[in-house]
Amino acid sequence: METSKWLRRAVAALIAGGLVAVSGAFAQEPIRIGAFVSATGPAAFLGDPEQKTLELYGERLNAAGGVLGRKLELVVYDDAGDAEKARTFAKRLIEQDRVDVIVGGSTTGTTMAVVPLAEQAQVPFISLAGAVVIVEPTKKWVFKTPHTDRMACEKIFADLRARNLTKLALISGSGGFDKSMRAECLKVAAKYGIEVVADETYGAADNDMTAQLTKIRASGAQAVLNAGFGQGPAIVTRNYRQVGLTLPLYQSHGVASKEYIKLSGPAAEGVRLPAAALLVAEILPDGDSQKPVVVAYRKSYEDRFKSDVSTFGGHAYDGLMLAVEAMRRANSTDKAKVRDALEATKGYVGTGGVVTMSAADHMGLGLDAFRMLEVKGGTWSLVK
Repeated sequence: METSKWLRRAVAALIAGGLVAVSGAFAQEPIRIGAFVSATGPAAFLGDPEQKTLELYGERLNAAGGVLGRKLELVVYDDAGDAEKARTFAKRLIEQDRVDVIVGGSTTGTTMAVVPLAEQAQVPFISLAGAVVIVEPTKKWVFKTPHTDRMACEKIFADLRARNLTKLALISGSGGFDKSMRAECLKVAAKYGIEVVADETYGAADNDMTAQLTKIRASGAQAVLNAGFGQGPAIVTRNYRQVGLTLPLYQSHGVASKEYIKLSGPAAEGVRLPAAALLVAEILPDGDSQKPVVVAYRKSYEDRFKSDVSTFGGHAYDGLMLAVEAMRRANSTDKAKVRDALEATKGYVGTGGVVTMSAADHMGLGLDAFRMLEVKGGTWSLVK
């Protein structure tokens, strides 16, 4: 009887020991990736593909064995484009969810609401928003993936100069990105020999911009640039044709998706804008270093979600992959080590371009990362 009890205890001890060993090998704490995006609300065209992308590639990374032998756990909140909600969710990500890194911030407004929190908590934060103010001046813990609004201005102005057009009319929305891009365009116009001869604005709820465009028609402008994103640029485009304007029309990279063309209809024909290579993945030259990356992302996204790819989902892909690669190079999830590894990123080929960061540059993209596109036949084409 005593022998039997001893055997049972011994077997139980062995089983328990085995379970502990298995637990140690396979049940490490997950790596927590935090995100806040505008999946609903007026900026849903940004946040929805961003959230889908993070979920898709989180699953893929886990299926391939995770990162550093650990599972990724994605914690995502929908801020609906509200800066105060973004701040609340970021605080929760940092204090309650205890994430290792934050990849998110669909808009400039939501991003800037969170920057002080990330800096104070010393958590690496990779923003998906466009304004240059996010990374200039450089913040120690803040990075971003999209091209800046200033770069968009410069790319457009270089194209204007190539077309011998020097008199420009500006029209812009009232959002954070719109205001920032307008300001950046005004700052760099003289550098490119561009004279701004009109400067009109519209509100977020406006659904008719014909009054502003009629003023622009009488301004002597040779081209028009709409600094904005969301529904506003599509309304501007439709109204543009309605008032009889035939001047070249440029839009920002804030409308770099097929949705803009759908909303604008035939009026979008001939519109130009700077954008990432992702929108023209299939027609890139075979020797382009980005082509394999953007073609693979486009196929994966469209196969999974049965909807057109956008550059905004691409920003999320780059944010996640930059974070993952930094962890791998640091061989750690220690926040300071990951931050240092992000800052040391060199030659990362993403959907937005080839990224090389430094202590003075927390975006790492040059002007050549932008492609100038034109709407032809209801789709995007590359401007040669």
